[in-house]
Amino acid sequence: MSITTHAPVGILLTNLGTPDAPEPPALRRYLAEFLWDPRVVEAPRALWWLVLHGVILRTRPRKSAQAYQRIWEDAGSPLLTTTRRQAEAVRRFIAERTGRPIPVAVGMRYGRPSIEDGIAELERAGAERIAVLPLYPQYSASTTGSTYDAVGKAMARRRKVPDLRLVRDYHDHPGYLDALATSIDEYWQRYGRGDVLLFSFHGIPKEYVRKGDPYPVHCGRTARAVARRLGLARGEWKTTFQSRFGPKEWLKPYTDTTLRRLARSGTARVDMVCPGFAADCLETLEENDIGNRELFIEAGGDSFHYIPCLNVRDDHVRALGDIVMRELQGWVAAPEPAANDDIFSAGGH
Repeated sequence: MSITTHAPVGILLTNLGTPDAPEPPALRRYLAEFLWDPRVVEAPRALWWLVLHGVILRTRPRKSAQAYQRIWEDAGSPLLTTTRRQAEAVRRFIAERTGRPIPVAVGMRYGRPSIEDGIAELERAGAERIAVLPLYPQYSASTTGSTYDAVGKAMARRRKVPDLRLVRDYHDHPGYLDALATSIDEYWQRYGRGDVLLFSFHGIPKEYVRKGDPYPVHCGRTARAVARRLGLARGEWKTTFQSRFGPKEWLKPYTDTTLRRLARSGTARVDMVCPGFAADCLETLEENDIGNRELFIEAGGDSFHYIPCLNVRDDHVRALGDIVMRELQGWVAAPEPAANDDIFSAGGH
């Protein structure tokens, strides 16, 4: 039996981040922070600084700004607006489960609001214990590991450090897998089913895996579990990796190469889902739903269907809420049952 304490508790949801605006100056600031992270680009610092500031930040911001402009919403970046909606939905879920209001803040690893901003918001709300949920179902050092670094850096600046619990991954959480399978099945019921279902995950350099990163193992487990839930046969689904950057070899098979091959081999319709993204963002909306759609059609395919991320689906929120509730064990007591709910008051035994 766990001992439940009553120190104020807070929850921090984190994701990768976003620029402040779809404009080159904002992209330059964002990419400078993102690409300088040694968890993201493992290269000698002096040499990488010259490449980053001498080449990449002179050319890439304009191209990236154009990509963001194609998906930008009136309220801002889709990733940030959706993450804020997820935080509010999780807050309501936790309040219903615990019977008490618990603050939920958002912190982005790069850009604003930062992880430091999110922790400070929870501290202002009185939190002395913080549960951190990085919205990366599959662990990688370049995402979740980097988030841990940022939390540790924020703690290093504090005299009074709160209790912390950090979720490492949830790639095989039943609620998450069920939500994915249900979202795909509902899409098929509405729009029909394609010849092949592509599970497209964000890639990482292959050398990171040789050094011990478990990311592709987690991706494979997620895809296989969802395929089993959908009753898919071998050949009806594939796992691929997208968004490679730079000259190094990344995880294969590549998403764009696979789409070209499928189109040229006579596959008429491809359906795509991105289980590694908790919210739709640049990589799903612009790279996949726009860019890879065009690539598949131009290569000879007839129809490309992108199945949206889980975003703020009720079953996704329940899964995230259950993951958080697991971390809150011993910190937050469940509400006491009403007198007429007590099994002993009704003669139960």
